[in-house]
Amino acid sequence: MTKFPERRLSRYAHVGLFFLSQIAAAFLIQEPAGIFRGVFRILVSSSVLITDYIEIGGLGAALFNSGLIGLLSLLSLRVARAEINGSAVAGLLTICGFALFGKNLYNSLPITAGVFLYAKLTRKPYGQVAVSSLFATSLGPLVSELSFGLGLDVWSGLLAGCGAGVLIGLIILPLSESFFHFHRGYNLYNIGFTAGIIGMFATGILRMFDLQVEPRLVLSGGNDAVLSAYLLLMLALTLLYGIYLNGWSLKNYCALLRLSGRLRTDFIEECGYGVTLINVAVMGLISWAYVILIGCALNGATLGGILTVMGFAAYGKHPRNTLPIFAGAFLASLLNMHELHGTVAVIATLFGSTLAPIAGHFGVAAGIFAGFCHVSMALNVGYLHGGMNLYNNGFSGGFIAATLVPLFVLLLKRKTKNEAAPGGMQDGPRPPGD
Repeated sequence: MTKFPERRLSRYAHVGLFFLSQIAAAFLIQEPAGIFRGVFRILVSSSVLITDYIEIGGLGAALFNSGLIGLLSLLSLRVARAEINGSAVAGLLTICGFALFGKNLYNSLPITAGVFLYAKLTRKPYGQVAVSSLFATSLGPLVSELSFGLGLDVWSGLLAGCGAGVLIGLIILPLSESFFHFHRGYNLYNIGFTAGIIGMFATGILRMFDLQVEPRLVLSGGNDAVLSAYLLLMLALTLLYGIYLNGWSLKNYCALLRLSGRLRTDFIEECGYGVTLINVAVMGLISWAYVILIGCALNGATLGGILTVMGFAAYGKHPRNTLPIFAGAFLASLLNMHELHGTVAVIATLFGSTLAPIAGHFGVAAGIFAGFCHVSMALNVGYLHGGMNLYNNGFSGGFIAATLVPLFVLLLKRKTKNEAAPGGMQDGPRPPGD
């Protein structure tokens, strides 16, 4: 493993400052009493996909919820003595993003407790599973829906929700290890696929007893200028700090762009923290520009998508393997019945970058095709889990990767065989390896 020198701030302090900036921004935007009222409304909402917390509790309350969950998650990693590597950055920014539209302290803590119990039962140090526990909270809406959305009395609802959360935490990690082989690491949101399977079973059981759970669409608007100003300031500071850590240069960034991104590719370990921060800023800017240029509102869901892309810019995503996915998803959105600038279509594109390793390994054309296919799947599988799984695109991405990768491998073998045959192309382009 290559060691890269760093200066000044520790990684914990640097990430913590980002979460503190969210909390500070919350109090600049909304008065304290309004924030706390809004947070309470967030805590007792059903949170089923898509529930925009900006619309539920206000912009300040949503930012406060996101920053607070981010800080507490960072603290949990610190207590567990987990390293801030690529997967940790991905987990922290993902939980921060989804805390704008689906995750809150109430629906996340039981799942985290279940993961902790799993670690104790299997005699694993919690530090080994601490990062995974962040992703496991994707099923937070199931906890909220059981607690507040099905008309149960208060204590029965709380017991059902918390009990389900602990059970999810107990089973999600061993299942995710098994499902990893289903998509071979070409779906970056592996736990999202696992959560989709669990959510599908849970929703099926509820529907069997005539307890209907359907995806929702609660969205906010009118915050584009404020959120753009805040996000662009954070991106500029991230870029500058990354360049500073990298010796005021872009050295090694081209090396990062040559990585396929297939799980588990840690950009911090491979290229250094400074270069990774540069990539985080670049991917954040690309994602923000897509949302703005397409004419979509910056709301809890789209900002959450941008933050998730930024997180995985430390753990698999970069412009070279993500832009082909965006292109394919854009083409699908352009041709289908959904509004091109609608939030549903836009987040399908942003989160469709879960398939970035396909473009990174098999090339641009494969990436475009995967992005196109992903949109058709992502817009239809939500019914299976009833919006209980916040990582709907990870669920979709698992099926797309499992379907397309064997076909691409077959085509690649055939192409390689033809190029080696007499008269075949000897020096044709080859997809970058892992």
